[in-house]
Amino acid sequence: MRKAPALSRLIAPMLAVGIVLSGCVLVSDAAEPGPEVTAVEQDPSRLRPGSIYRNPASGRKEVIVEDISQTAVLIGDSQSEPSFGWPRQALKALGYKVYFCGRGGTGYVASFGKTGNYMDALQRGDWKLPYGSPPLVLIEGGGNDASKGATDQQIVRNADRLIASVRQRYPAARIAIVGTLARAANDGGSRRTEVDALLGTVAQRHKVPFVSAGDWLTRYDLTGSLTDRVHLNRQGHNALGLVLAQRLRSYGLSATEPAAVPDTSPRSLHRR
Repeated sequence: MRKAPALSRLIAPMLAVGIVLSGCVLVSDAAEPGPEVTAVEQDPSRLRPGSIYRNPASGRKEVIVEDISQTAVLIGDSQSEPSFGWPRQALKALGYKVYFCGRGGTGYVASFGKTGNYMDALQRGDWKLPYGSPPLVLIEGGGNDASKGATDQQIVRNADRLIASVRQRYPAARIAIVGTLARAANDGGSRRTEVDALLGTVAQRHKVPFVSAGDWLTRYDLTGSLTDRVHLNRQGHNALGLVLAQRLRSYGLSATEPAAVPDTSPRSLHRR
């Protein structure tokens, strides 16, 4: 019974902030891919948003996005995929437009149907990154890796590859990682909580901000907001959108703030 007031105390002041921001937050997602343009000589500045452009530097097809300088790239799974998903809500609350790359059922190792895991999907073009230089890339996931039996070694290897690839493509962008939404370890968190902690060690090694979500369902008393074992209803998404926005803001990751030097010590990762 102590956990519900904790969420109320956290969200109450943030609701006031949300009301203030609602008139200026960029709430529209970036344009979805449109007609393909493959000519390398085409000037990308002349293409309309949603057009697909073959980047001569990488050889990859990328999507033209309006106002890329205010757009955060979100790589994730079914927690992020809905338009009201809590990672999207957090980014919008921080002043970003959101361009989503990913699909439900996928992860660092896990694939779903014709969509590969995060790294395979990027390399094969199952989904396409936006052209230009976004200010922030947020990577969320791990739940499907937990449920599909991915090993620690597989998850770490692919997470390392993904971070390296994102850094190579967007050298000026800030990168942050959101862990795996789960119950606390002593409340049935099981493998999902373990994967969350594992991703924390990856983030620490790469010196990127990490937000642990490995006990949030318990900590914020949101098990009653689940539609199944791992997915939230709209109310739950709204609540965690505010929680995540606060965590990202503490790292100086708002659209209008300069980058903060993250404290990636083990104690800091545990606190977050």
